[in-house]
Amino acid sequence: MIDEIQKDADARMKKTVESTHDAMTRIRTGRASPALLEQLTVDYYGTRTPIPQVATVAVSDARTLTVQPWEKNMLAPIERAILESDLGLNPVTAGETMRIPLPPMTEERRISMVKVVKGEGEDGKIAIRNIRRDAIQTVRELLKEKEITQDEEKQAEGELQKITDKYVAMVDEVVAEKEKEVMEV
Repeated sequence: MIDEIQKDADARMKKTVESTHDAMTRIRTGRASPALLEQLTVDYYGTRTPIPQVATVAVSDARTLTVQPWEKNMLAPIERAILESDLGLNPVTAGETMRIPLPPMTEERRISMVKVVKGEGEDGKIAIRNIRRDAIQTVRELLKEKEITQDEEKQAEGELQKITDKYVAMVDEVVAEKEKEVMEV
């Protein structure tokens, strides 16, 4: 019973770390990455659709993205979505292809992006601690129902803490890596 609780907590914490890592890929660093446009959506026949599902997004060089819509009439909505986003990008349309040059980030912008990175990391750690709290609560309910002993409860809580520490360290690692990438000139 306790093993199942620990395995469930472990799996959920692993997903949280992956989710935090995915959130980090969407944070702009000054380097071109197709992940920058993943969260932007356009109106595609009445449905809000992510840009990568209506166009090919590629990296042409370190500071330039290219977007080639599968349908010519999607060029204007994609451009509008990019301009209206808070990414600060100015797409340049040439025929059926759109080029998006990424301006170099200022020191001030880098510092504000580090704050965003730390905020995402903290959100991930909070989620991990919430998973630990839920698992410990489940273990305590088992103790209340006399399905386990107090010793087993303490041991389970210790194991859950070890699992939590492991995943919090992973989130810290992801945050440190992204901070280094953001501050790189």
